[in-house]
Amino acid sequence: MSNTAKKKPRKAAAASKAKISIVRDAAQEGQTNAALVARREAAVARGVVSAAPVFASHAENAELWDVEGNRYVDFAGGIAVLNTGHRHPKVIAAAKAQEDHYTHTSFQVVPYEPYVALAEKLNALAPGDHAKKSLLVTTGAEAVENAVKIARAATGRPGVIAFTGAYHGRTLLTLGMTGKISPYKKDVGPFPADIFRAPFPSARDGITVQDALTGLQNLFLTDAQPERIAAIIIEPVLGEGGYTPVPFEMMQALREICDTHGIMLIADEIQAGFGRTGTWFAVEHSGVVPDLITVAKSMAGGYPIAGVIGRAEVMDAVIPGGLGGTYGGNPVACAAALAAIEAIEEEGLLARSTELGEHFRARFAEIGARVAPYRMWDIRGLGAMLAVEFVTDFDSAAPDAALTKAVVAHALKRGLILLACGMHGNALRIMVPLTASDAIIEEGLAIFEAALGDAIAEVQV
Repeated sequence: MSNTAKKKPRKAAAASKAKISIVRDAAQEGQTNAALVARREAAVARGVVSAAPVFASHAENAELWDVEGNRYVDFAGGIAVLNTGHRHPKVIAAAKAQEDHYTHTSFQVVPYEPYVALAEKLNALAPGDHAKKSLLVTTGAEAVENAVKIARAATGRPGVIAFTGAYHGRTLLTLGMTGKISPYKKDVGPFPADIFRAPFPSARDGITVQDALTGLQNLFLTDAQPERIAAIIIEPVLGEGGYTPVPFEMMQALREICDTHGIMLIADEIQAGFGRTGTWFAVEHSGVVPDLITVAKSMAGGYPIAGVIGRAEVMDAVIPGGLGGTYGGNPVACAAALAAIEAIEEEGLLARSTELGEHFRARFAEIGARVAPYRMWDIRGLGAMLAVEFVTDFDSAAPDAALTKAVVAHALKRGLILLACGMHGNALRIMVPLTASDAIIEEGLAIFEAALGDAIAEVQV
């Protein structure tokens, strides 16, 4: 496997910075993971869960060190936020340069050029040859809420249709669209009205594309009058729902349905965007051009920023003053985003994502057959946005969340950070930085193989 990323002179700089950080942390006596976990439990709301019981000290590219000096290969990437890796030099330099000028004015009070430049860049990257405009906000959930608000203003309609297994955020409106109860929606309803759920095509559940489309048409007949629907929102690749791509024919059919009924099609690209699938946006694989796209996560290489990109006339449907937010499009985050996008372009990370996806698929198939025969049910995704799903056996294909949890735990003990996902918690998703070297990728895969063996032995006891 070739490595586009390793052509850039990051390795020596990374080693030097890591040594400096290690020296710094060595001076911080008394810092232990156990002590910090105890402080966390006393001070932080229990609803905020951390997957790993270790505390970060410093990180570089696809590596992370905890406060005790333990090193980890990072296959989680801050939940798909770090396509350009931890502390990409170009991103850090751009953010620091911006900090020398100003860190905040609020774009609604005194505007600044980085916001405009990032909007221009997003408009150019988004699919479609129509005129586009963008809105910048701070979080993915905020982007989704604004996309719905814009769609409602543009259509004069209230309704929104989302899909089974979807994840669109944890605010009350976005939770209404999120299609999973535990842990996200448990005990916090009721949720806003005029939100409807359509079936997502799923081979595991025996739901074909035609079944899903029939379900949507039945929804129009029973609960969701199409003339009252403002938007259909869908993740081109389910995120929390299990890293399952939407079949291209499904996306194309949704485009036709939206056109027929005057409904806005929203592509939620918060987790799938900015090169994760081998294209700037996952929806591009299907050839479909959505009316609105929500973006966040890897857009700024670790800095908090999000946005909505859409058809100019749709984006302008909201009256002046109806969009915005105090911190929306923070200038430091804008500068970081422009640098992260430039890094993706210059380092060929779209092609790198495709290459990594092919490599992971092949290696997972080998490892599964060798270490856990008849337990790795599926290897799926687009580009480097991949998941492996574990089952108890191939005959029943019963989801095996216990095995998945054990793999994650043993991987962490061995020095690899992984995250699970899926409606049943039985899938592992790969979100490794696209800048990771071949050596780091292979090290992570070797740890995964060993952890899988540990987990199989544990669950068989």
